[in-house]
Amino acid sequence: MNPELERYFNVYFDLFNTEGWEQLTEEFESNGKVINSLEATKDTNDMYFRKGQLNVISHLINLESSVEQAYEEAKEDLSDD
Repeated sequence: MNPELERYFNVYFDLFNTEGWEQLTEEFESNGKVINSLEATKDTNDMYFRKGQLNVISHLINLESSVEQAYEEAKEDLSDD
Protein backbone atom coordinates (compact mmCIF):
# COMPACT_ATOMS: atom_id res chain seq x y z
CA MET A 1 0.00 0.00 0.00
CA ASN A 2 1.43 3.37 -0.87
CA PRO A 3 2.28 5.69 2.05
CA GLU A 4 -0.44 8.21 1.19
CA LEU A 5 -3.20 5.59 1.21
CA GLU A 6 -1.84 3.99 4.37
CA ARG A 7 -1.82 7.39 6.09
CA TYR A 8 -5.42 7.98 4.92
CA PHE A 9 -6.59 4.80 6.63
CA ASN A 10 -4.47 5.33 9.74
CA VAL A 11 -5.91 8.80 10.30
CA TYR A 12 -9.42 7.35 10.21
CA PHE A 13 -8.48 4.43 12.48
CA ASP A 14 -6.99 6.88 14.99
CA LEU A 15 -10.23 8.87 14.89
CA PHE A 16 -12.42 5.79 15.37
CA ASN A 17 -10.41 4.80 18.47
CA THR A 18 -11.24 8.01 20.37
CA GLU A 19 -13.89 8.53 23.02
CA GLY A 20 -15.05 11.54 21.04
CA TRP A 21 -15.93 9.39 18.03
CA GLU A 22 -17.88 6.98 20.20
CA GLN A 23 -19.71 9.86 21.86
CA LEU A 24 -20.48 11.49 18.51
CA THR A 25 -21.88 8.32 16.95
CA GLU A 26 -24.01 7.63 20.04
CA GLU A 27 -25.43 11.15 19.81
CA PHE A 28 -26.18 10.76 16.10
CA GLU A 29 -27.93 7.44 16.75
CA SER A 30 -30.05 9.11 19.42
CA ASN A 31 -30.83 12.11 17.23
CA GLY A 32 -31.66 9.82 14.32
CA LYS A 33 -34.41 8.17 16.34
CA VAL A 34 -35.99 11.54 17.08
CA ILE A 35 -35.67 12.81 13.50
CA ASN A 36 -37.13 9.58 12.13
CA SER A 37 -40.52 10.29 13.71
CA LEU A 38 -43.34 10.81 11.21
CA GLU A 39 -45.55 12.14 13.99
CA ALA A 40 -43.33 15.20 14.37
CA THR A 41 -43.24 15.91 10.62
CA LYS A 42 -45.12 19.12 9.78
CA ASP A 43 -45.39 18.84 6.01
CA THR A 44 -43.82 17.35 2.89
CA ASN A 45 -40.90 19.78 2.90
CA ASP A 46 -40.14 18.89 6.51
CA MET A 47 -40.29 15.20 5.62
CA TYR A 48 -37.73 15.65 2.83
CA PHE A 49 -35.53 17.73 5.14
CA ARG A 50 -35.63 14.96 7.76
CA LYS A 51 -34.85 12.41 5.05
CA GLY A 52 -31.71 14.38 4.20
CA GLN A 53 -30.73 14.60 7.84
CA LEU A 54 -31.16 10.85 8.24
CA ASN A 55 -29.04 10.24 5.15
CA VAL A 56 -26.16 12.27 6.61
CA ILE A 57 -26.53 10.63 10.03
CA SER A 58 -26.53 7.19 8.45
CA HIS A 59 -23.40 8.01 6.47
CA LEU A 60 -21.56 9.14 9.61
CA ILE A 61 -22.71 6.20 11.72
CA ASN A 62 -21.61 3.75 9.00
CA LEU A 63 -18.36 5.55 8.18
CA GLU A 64 -16.23 3.31 10.38
CA SER A 65 -17.43 0.11 8.76
CA SER A 66 -17.13 1.66 5.28
CA VAL A 67 -13.52 2.65 5.90
CA GLU A 68 -12.71 -0.77 7.37
CA GLN A 69 -14.22 -2.46 4.31
CA ALA A 70 -12.27 -0.20 1.96
CA TYR A 71 -9.08 -0.98 3.91
CA GLU A 72 -9.66 -4.73 3.62
CA GLU A 73 -10.31 -4.37 -0.11
CA ALA A 74 -7.11 -2.36 -0.53
CA LYS A 75 -5.14 -5.07 1.31
CA GLU A 76 -6.71 -7.76 -0.89
CA ASP A 77 -5.77 -5.82 -4.01
CA LEU A 78 -2.16 -5.76 -2.81
CA SER A 79 -2.10 -9.49 -2.20
CA ASP A 80 -3.52 -10.12 -5.67
CA ASP A 81 -0.59 -8.27 -7.29
